[in-house]
Amino acid sequence: MSTAISVRIRDDLASKLSEISKETERPKSFHVQKAIEAYLSEIADLQIALDRLHDPSDPVVSLENMRKNIDL
Repeated sequence: MSTAISVRIRDDLASKLSEISKETERPKSFHVQKAIEAYLSEIADLQIALDRLHDPSDPVVSLENMRKNIDL
């Protein structure tokens, strides 16, 4: 199932999107969907990293220990 949405983007982004769409022979919606998927994945990873950073029970590993653990 899919949902239609409407967004406004700057003219320069719309032009780039049109160019990429023509070059790849894919619809603009394909590229917009892929961009949103990538963005949401990055945001999720960032949130996990921030949660771990602020979790006092999560151990901090020094660079020296990390190098020892991976034999560098």
